[in-house]
Amino acid sequence: MSLPFLSRLAMGAAAALIAAVPVPAVASAGQGAWPARVTAPRGAPNVLLIMTDDVGFGASSAYGGPIATPVFDALARGGARYNNFNTTALCSPTRASLLTGRDPHNVNMGNVTNMPTGFEGYTTAIPRSAATVARILRDGGYSTAMFGKSHLTPDWELSADGPFDRWPTGLGFDYFYGFLSADTNQTAPNLYENTRPIAPPDEPGYLLDTDLADRAIGWISAQHAAAPGKPFFVYYAPGTAHSPHTAPAEWLRRYRGAFDQGWDKVREETFARQKALGIIPADAALAARPPGIPAWDSLTPDQKRLSARMMEAYAASLAYCDAQIGRVIEHLRRTGQLADTMIVFLQGDNGGSAEGGPMGMIFEQTAVLGSEEDPADQMRRIDDIGTGRAYTMYPAGWGWAMNAPFPWYKQVASHAGGTRNGLVIAWPGHVAAPETVRGQYAHVSDIVPTILSATGVAAPKTVDGVAQQPFDGISLAYTLDRPTAPARRRTQVYEMMENFGIYRDGWFAGSTPKRYAWQFATRESLADPQNRDRHWELYDLRTDFSQTRDLAAAQPAKLKALQALFWKQAARNHILPIHDYKLGAEGRPTLNAGRDVFTYTAPVSRVPYAAAPPTTGRSFTIEADVTLPADGGRGVLLAAGGRFGGHAFFLDDGRPAFHVNAVGPHQYELIARDRLSPGRHRLAARFVADDATPGSGGVMLLLVDGVEVARGRADRVFHGWLQNTEGFDIGEDTLTPVSPRYDVAGSRFTGTIEQVVVRLDSAP
Repeated sequence: MSLPFLSRLAMGAAAALIAAVPVPAVASAGQGAWPARVTAPRGAPNVLLIMTDDVGFGASSAYGGPIATPVFDALARGGARYNNFNTTALCSPTRASLLTGRDPHNVNMGNVTNMPTGFEGYTTAIPRSAATVARILRDGGYSTAMFGKSHLTPDWELSADGPFDRWPTGLGFDYFYGFLSADTNQTAPNLYENTRPIAPPDEPGYLLDTDLADRAIGWISAQHAAAPGKPFFVYYAPGTAHSPHTAPAEWLRRYRGAFDQGWDKVREETFARQKALGIIPADAALAARPPGIPAWDSLTPDQKRLSARMMEAYAASLAYCDAQIGRVIEHLRRTGQLADTMIVFLQGDNGGSAEGGPMGMIFEQTAVLGSEEDPADQMRRIDDIGTGRAYTMYPAGWGWAMNAPFPWYKQVASHAGGTRNGLVIAWPGHVAAPETVRGQYAHVSDIVPTILSATGVAAPKTVDGVAQQPFDGISLAYTLDRPTAPARRRTQVYEMMENFGIYRDGWFAGSTPKRYAWQFATRESLADPQNRDRHWELYDLRTDFSQTRDLAAAQPAKLKALQALFWKQAARNHILPIHDYKLGAEGRPTLNAGRDVFTYTAPVSRVPYAAAPPTTGRSFTIEADVTLPADGGRGVLLAAGGRFGGHAFFLDDGRPAFHVNAVGPHQYELIARDRLSPGRHRLAARFVADDATPGSGGVMLLLVDGVEVARGRADRVFHGWLQNTEGFDIGEDTLTPVSPRYDVAGSRFTGTIEQVVVRLDSAP
């Protein structure tokens, strides 16, 4: 019997067996089990959500301010412009409320992510029960992307260890390009793409604002090419005009001399323009200068010159940012997408900032150092203002002036200077009477319901099996075609940095600010965390638009009723106990719990502060086991921070060096006299603090193979975090150099690192 014949027998048997098995009916064409693609509702518009940073109500020209913002102005002329829109008075809380549609304490964002406490409402961990508008729209058929500042991830979740569910890509964004912290260097930003740290482009004259516009245009182009019928949601959140205030030289020149008249006069001029434009009522009054801010005429000529230059940089940075936003909008116009795009533009996440103090700062990090800048050194550095060599915070007087006509400034949720911001909604064919300013009382939590109403995407009852909290926001869609419709919001509660208040049907009652924005909290201020002894103020906003007439003494019954409503709302919205950020921080999650030895066996870069060795207020030793080349080697062994504060252990042409950078003129450097021989060595840098308290100075030491080779002193170090804008590196120094003895491009260590060990000697 041949093999082919056996094969035919086997095939026949198999065929008979198959024939005996019942065969289900074959599905007809079009009834397969392919996964379904979610599509957005028919006619759903693109949504471009824009929010700038630290821009007060009276800063932009669209609201009568001194800073030219032609792109924002054009949107305002053709869209709905609001004069009674309110934020939370601080960065992270406003951003959380903007994206979730809930009041900040209801999503645990009662303060910025840098200052969490363990009380409910203040942990800074957004719960899964509050899905963002990005997640809702993505599930509803949108492509989603975010560009710029996040500031929504708890500090202890910022490392490569994650978790990443509270990073932008975990909050519903398909794509993220930007930074995660409160601010960043515009010329050397601490950038992330999705969850990966990346170096900024190596380009002459690089600025983050330009890069963000480039990236947004590129993403929109790619998305439209791949799925032209699919709408997008883009959240565009530049860090401008938060410090540092940086702009191209030609834009800085545009504002040279524009603020020589000072903040008192600029505020008066803005007030007059606001009335002429109809932005504020004709009977509105200009709120007085608050305590702690000096009159412009009381400054010395040098103080005036320095202060005006700082304001020029702020103005140039906001104007340049406006132009970059204009590039994104022009791309939409040129590609035919603008007619199908709803633009929601919040000019600021809170009022203008007073955190620079009475005289401003060349370096924002001076506040973290816990010291004041020397006026003579400030004047020597005046030409650095507006460039990557400075990290400027303008004087408090300018922050107050940018909030005209309202009192106070950022951090103060009890007054409109902290919470009132410009809002424009532009949507072709959907805005009636754009010349009419909308006066309905509104809150940042209203933006999510407004967007969902426009897109037709329903708010889900559950997301990933988790029941969703109800929105606190109220859609503003009713104001688009009815500009004078009665306001639908009757009540809004506020609390930020122990400044609190309640709005109810045109009345507002709130606390007198407890401390100046530039002052750190102290435990002595916590004797009464419920704030029972605070002074309250009362305003009838129906007749007093800008909070200038305190009626607390004249109407005690009204004040008492609003106080009772506040405490009821505070309890309902997770605001209690009202406390300063120094209370309740014990037990804060950290990757460093129980660790006093940190070992690195390979180069690493951009480790965030929360995951790096916590050297603040401690004695510490850095030990490096290395093999050196014939020339003795050069480059960085360890760097924490950068140009604006930190410390570095490195080899300078074969000589061990230890540099402590306490910002500006406070530089402390130790360099060994002799070059090292080739081969293996154990090198060490040691800092011995005078005492175990944050900010303590101490002795600096260098050792080679156990032998001391140099000794010096650092009179001051940081008393707070020191890598707030950069990170921790082994084997190189990224972004900006800690020491001027090397540059970033040449900082890579030329020898071989076997291991670097950081040992912490004492706890703060």
